[in-house]
Amino acid sequence: MYLGRVIGSLVARRKVPSVEGIKLLLVQPLDHDRRDAGKPLVACDSVQAGPGHLVFYVTGREAALALPVPFNPADATITGIVDEIDLE
Repeated sequence: MYLGRVIGSLVARRKVPSVEGIKLLLVQPLDHDRRDAGKPLVACDSVQAGPGHLVFYVTGREAALALPVPFNPADATITGIVDEIDLE
């Protein structure tokens, strides 16, 4: 899992049937100090996240498995909204 912040949304008029109805969001990957860590990416939203939310996401095969139809072309999927981070 990776940490990120939702910075926007993406609209696609055409999608493959396996991701039809899935919201696409732009996510800025973050490091453990919540600083930008790389280029933004497009992620499928499985938890109804929105702009400004701190989220965690998965990539690779796990991204596809997190969606209702597990055989799909997803590279990244948001799987949770972060409420709090407690570092010791």
